[in-house]
Amino acid sequence: MNSEDVIFMRRALDLAQLGTGYARPNPLVGCVVTHQGRIIGEGWHQQYGGPHAEVNALESVANQALLRESRVYVTLEPCAHHGKTPPCADLLIAKGVPEVVICNEDPFPLVAGRGIDKLRAAGVKVETGVLAAEGRWLNRRFFTFHEKKRPYLVLKWAETADGFLAGRYFQPVQISGPQAGLLTHQWRAEEQAILVGTRTALHDNPRLNVRDWPGPQPTRLVIDKNLSLPPTHHLLDSSQATLIYTYRQPRHATNLDLVTLSEADDLIPQVMGDLYERQIQSVLVEGGPTVLNALINAGLWDEIRVFRAPLRLGQGIAAPRMGLTALRERRNVGPDELFWYVNDKKPAVH
Repeated sequence: MNSEDVIFMRRALDLAQLGTGYARPNPLVGCVVTHQGRIIGEGWHQQYGGPHAEVNALESVANQALLRESRVYVTLEPCAHHGKTPPCADLLIAKGVPEVVICNEDPFPLVAGRGIDKLRAAGVKVETGVLAAEGRWLNRRFFTFHEKKRPYLVLKWAETADGFLAGRYFQPVQISGPQAGLLTHQWRAEEQAILVGTRTALHDNPRLNVRDWPGPQPTRLVIDKNLSLPPTHHLLDSSQATLIYTYRQPRHATNLDLVTLSEADDLIPQVMGDLYERQIQSVLVEGGPTVLNALINAGLWDEIRVFRAPLRLGQGIAAPRMGLTALRERRNVGPDELFWYVNDKKPAVH
């Protein structure tokens, strides 16, 4: 790849990121149209169900005649099937685009190389793999969902300097600072769902919504085996879509879906299977220790983000402990320190 390809593809990746939270469950896609080394059009997939990145980019070109002499950069293989919109590969062919540069091939079964094949069959010169690693990281949720057949799992917690995430008997304690809280709300907006266990739901009475950051509200997920949450708790207030996983018989309520699991089978694979069937591609897991440890022990996580605060409790509920793993980032967030890990070993759910 040449330096020009890198520059334009990186611009396309930056554009793609603008669709975070709104394009899902579609992937993040950006597109740049160039003519003689200059950008003449660009776009991104802004909203699920709306025009794809290629459509927006091609329509933004003032002189449509230049498309027959253009080079188009797109972060994901153009679709070749009819979904909510017509195939983007057909559009590129119809516009007479002679060259297309692609970051990643699409793992979605209805595409999976068909878009590239269609373009090449029409005489379009196609190059692939430009900034492929950066593209996979950008769409890591989408790739994990389709390749591993489960949601992308981000585990998050705050712990004290001496390794506790709650007081004795799960007494709630404000551990992290306001800057960490703001960043947590940004993360909530970026993921499709948020998961907590019974004790966290009971003792913390969380809202699990996005309040301090712009973005869509995630689906709330609660593991409540015996339906022990009182009806006055926020998670049962019908303010946003909520799934309750239980061993009891479901009851119906507005904006609330109770899913009965089998006590004879492991709980976590059942939850992951249900989320996959519901097309939920990513989950932010905010606790508590039982859920976090179960996922860590099973190797079912993709990222772990830990805020470590200067506060010391001396006793309480211990934070999860991990073995050696890949530290992606370590930085200060207000008075706290953020440790961000990435799991290189990502098992599927069987």
